[in-house]
Amino acid sequence: MKSKKKSTVQLTFNDGWSYDPAPESKDHIRLKEQYELFIDGKFVRPESGKYFDTVNPATEKKLASIAEAGDKDVDLAVRAARKSYTGAWGKMPAKERGKYIYRIARILQERARELAVIESMDGGKPIRESRDIDVPLAAAHFFYYAGWADKLPYAVPGQLPTSIGVAGQIIPWNFPLLMAAWKIAPALAAGNTVVLKPAETTSLTALKLAEIIQEADLPPGTVNIITGAGATGAGIVQHAGIDKIAFTGSTEVGKLIQKGLAGTGKRYTLELGGKAANIIFEDAAIDQAVEGIVNGIFFNQGHVCCAGSRLFVQESVMKTVVRKLKDRMETLIVGDPLDKNTDIGAINSRMQLNKIKQYLKIGVNEGGTMYQSACAVPTKGFWCRPTLFTDVSQSSRIVQEEIFGPVLTIQSFRTIEEVIEKANNIPYGLSGGVWTDKGSKIFKVTNQLRAGVIWANTYNKFDPTSPFGGYKESGVGREGGLHGLMPYLQHA
Repeated sequence: MKSKKKSTVQLTFNDGWSYDPAPESKDHIRLKEQYELFIDGKFVRPESGKYFDTVNPATEKKLASIAEAGDKDVDLAVRAARKSYTGAWGKMPAKERGKYIYRIARILQERARELAVIESMDGGKPIRESRDIDVPLAAAHFFYYAGWADKLPYAVPGQLPTSIGVAGQIIPWNFPLLMAAWKIAPALAAGNTVVLKPAETTSLTALKLAEIIQEADLPPGTVNIITGAGATGAGIVQHAGIDKIAFTGSTEVGKLIQKGLAGTGKRYTLELGGKAANIIFEDAAIDQAVEGIVNGIFFNQGHVCCAGSRLFVQESVMKTVVRKLKDRMETLIVGDPLDKNTDIGAINSRMQLNKIKQYLKIGVNEGGTMYQSACAVPTKGFWCRPTLFTDVSQSSRIVQEEIFGPVLTIQSFRTIEEVIEKANNIPYGLSGGVWTDKGSKIFKVTNQLRAGVIWANTYNKFDPTSPFGGYKESGVGREGGLHGLMPYLQHA
């Protein structure tokens, strides 16, 4: 509903109209002041007694104290996982495992509203994204892999697939609950047990998932969730009792993990950085394409590794697309992540915001023309206005390097061959997008783009049945779908 009342600065448009606040209630959520480690089916204090704070990036207020796991805690978690693997979970009939996974999915649905609010409070993303994408997709992944649990022979026809053992899993801060589902669900369906570490800045929904796993009555030790920073993740990677590593995060850390695992015999999947190319041809539905670009980079604050942060526009429609993008940017609402009107929430942490600001300076110093929307932002918290750069070159750092923020670079092209060469001229190869009304052009371009996931006339659409992953420095292996089940199986 629109009103002449200017309720909050960030919700006021240039014409003087503003949206009334529509905050999601926090009354129904349950947050503890202190969270322990989830090991062997119980919440236990860390051996070191150390804790760290997690804060709301929109307000900078403390939400809870989180236990910091050390090497002794990692060892306890791995031992608990091994005990369950050789015991209750490992010996359980596959159809019974499927029932447990299905039960987790159902409880996720029942607690969806609480999980969505906590995800937005802890991570800064708009409630619309948490409520409509993250939580439903997390439940959908558990539902999907529950169906595979007793059908593994059909996954590898003619062979006898078996589980691997104990999986060590490390996830980032951009999709905390969804990433946990991506990794835990296929591991359990294949018969493995898990030690998971969420990002230190967004641990709350993973710990809520631990409560759900406890409520679902999984055998103790089947899933262990331990919290901490880089040292905790390194402890998981280096532990001799881990049989497989699944990591989502930066390319730099992924390379270190790959190097550290060399010669150990441990399996691994790495889902790393991206710098996706979004390509608009002159025959595209321009308004639809512009909305897709906005969805691909601004609505998620650019905090997805597959964000369409490099835009290539055919020269004949370049001015039109840039004008429409700027007009659309002026309508975007930056503010309280719990307000249902908000399009762009808070940046996850001060450190990440400083990184984004550094790249904005680099872009200007390299000769790029920067445009930011005129919206006001709150004085407290970590915020970045939606930003686009024109007059950039292929060698510009803001074109070549992953920023992980709401920053879009725009370049023009004339021919298909030119744009394919430009799109592929980068170390990453995770995802991309093509906008055109010609099916033949879609097939030509997508067949030559070196990216693992490519959308046509849409962007950022996910489904648990569809694999996700990239080429080059964007990682090794796939997650999601049947492809995401394979890394957790060995074939006899």
